[in-house]
Amino acid sequence: MKTCHFAIETQSSLRVWVQAVRPFAFTASMTPVFLGAALALRSEQAVRWELFPLVVLASLLIHAGTNLVSDYFDFRKGVDRPETYGSSRVLVDGLLRPGAVLLAGLAAFAATAAIGLVFIAIHGWPILILGLIGMAGGFFYTALPVAYKYIGLGDLCVFWLMGPLMTVGAFLVLTGLWSWQAMAIALPVGCLVAAILSGNNLRDIADDSVAAIRTTAGLLGHRAARWEYAALVISAYILVVILIAMDLLPVWSLLTFLSLPPAMRNIRIALRSDPTTAHTLAALDVQSAQVHLLFGVLLIASVVLGVVG
Repeated sequence: MKTCHFAIETQSSLRVWVQAVRPFAFTASMTPVFLGAALALRSEQAVRWELFPLVVLASLLIHAGTNLVSDYFDFRKGVDRPETYGSSRVLVDGLLRPGAVLLAGLAAFAATAAIGLVFIAIHGWPILILGLIGMAGGFFYTALPVAYKYIGLGDLCVFWLMGPLMTVGAFLVLTGLWSWQAMAIALPVGCLVAAILSGNNLRDIADDSVAAIRTTAGLLGHRAARWEYAALVISAYILVVILIAMDLLPVWSLLTFLSLPPAMRNIRIALRSDPTTAHTLAALDVQSAQVHLLFGVLLIASVVLGVVG
C-alpha cells in the first residue's frame, strides 16, 4: 500500500511540474528552431545534424526556465492572482512553493548554459553572444532589476528573441555560419509569436493595471493595442510575399496563406473587443499560438519543398 501511495504522489507531483513548465507553449520555441534546421538544408556547408537534438533540448530548457521564472515573479508582483487568466496557476492555486519554482527555473537556465558550452567549444564566441542574449532575455523578461515585460518592452523583445535570433542560433550551431537571410526569413515567425503575447496582454490590460505594471498593450491602451495585434498578424503574411519577391523564400511559401482564415478570425475577435468585454479574449493567446504553429509548419514545409523540389 505504501508503494502504491508513493507512486500516486509521484505521478501527481510530476503532473504539477508539467503544468508549471507549460509544455503546450513549447511550439513557440520549436518553430524557429525547426525553421533554422530547414534553412540548413539549403546550406552548401556541411551540416552538424548530430547537434540538432542538443539545439532542441537547449531551446526547450530555456523556454521552460523562462516560464518558471516568469511565474515566480508574476506571482510575487501580484500580476497572477486567483481571478486572473494566464500563468500555469501552480502558485496561485498553492500547488507548489514559490521558492521551488524559482529554483527549478534557475536549474533549467543552468542546464541550458551547460549545453551552450558544447556549442561554444565548437563554434566559439558568436554562439556565446547569442546564448547570453537568449538567456538574459528569458530570465529578465520578468526578473528584477530589468523586468522588461513590466515596462512595455515585452512584445518587441519576444519578437526578436523567439523569432529571428532563435532561427539564426539554430542555423549557426548546425552550419557554423551566421546568416542574415535566416534572420530575414524568420521575421514572419517573430511577428506571430509577438502576436501571442500581444493577444495575452490585450486581454489582461485591466488586471495588469491593478498590479501596477504596463505591458505593451497597457501602454497603448485597448483601442491601439487591438490594432497592434492585427498589424502583427497581417505583417507575417505580407513579409512572406516580400521574401518570395526577394527570392529568399520559394513560391511554395504561399502555402502559409492556408493559415490565414483562422488568423483573420482572431483579428476579428480582437478588433471587436472593448475594455468591458475582455472575457471574449480569454482564449486569444491560445488561438494565436495555434495560428503561429500552423503558419510555422507550413513555412518550414515550404522551405523543405524548395530544397527537394
